[in-house]
Amino acid sequence: MSVEWGPVRQSRTHELVLESIEKRVVAGDLKAGDRLPPERELAPVLGVSRSALREALRVLETIGVLVAQAGRGPDAGARIVRHPDDALGRLLRLHVALGSYNLHDVLESRVMLERQNFQGASENAVQEDLDEAERILRLMRAPEVGAAEFSDLDTQFHVLIARTSGNQLVSTLTSAVRESVRPMILEALEAAPDWPAAAGALNDEHTELLRLVRAGEGARAADLAEQHIRGFHGRLVVDET
Repeated sequence: MSVEWGPVRQSRTHELVLESIEKRVVAGDLKAGDRLPPERELAPVLGVSRSALREALRVLETIGVLVAQAGRGPDAGARIVRHPDDALGRLLRLHVALGSYNLHDVLESRVMLERQNFQGASENAVQEDLDEAERILRLMRAPEVGAAEFSDLDTQFHVLIARTSGNQLVSTLTSAVRESVRPMILEALEAAPDWPAAAGALNDEHTELLRLVRAGEGARAADLAEQHIRGFHGRLVVDET
């Protein structure tokens, strides 16, 4: 029996650099705060060109695990960091826009995450967190606040609640999912036929959510969070069948 052969896949050079750095991170050789050697030293050690090394470093910056500072001095060079929130949000927003994920599934995921967040916040939030949440809600109630500013403050409120829930991964996922639908949320807010009435209704729900969290009524807060999200996001989901 004859065997048919075909070309093997050749990894691009920067992918090999990424693999090398990833292995060091997984092994614990590289940790958050560590600096990579200068390009002129690291490239020959890895046996790659400086352009291939730079391409790999740009990928790591994009996914939020590295920051590169140009110039000279103690802050120059590439440093390992932990900034997953913005990176995951950007990535998920692009995939939602490209249709990689069904919008209905994204919104259902947000419901599950927010239920967990408000339940957890009612058990773990400290006074400082609650005071900050109240400050955000005061800003949202200002009569001069338009849809764009309202949307930004709404994001801050929900992300703050997520961060007080006691689960950092759930917090990061919440931030990413919320960021992925930010353009659609803003569009829906701007399309409200009666903006003051719409803002007032949403503010009332936010106020009650915070009251339940303060009171430690996690189950009721979780139920209201689901009602709050479904009531608003129901306008965004288009029947794709």
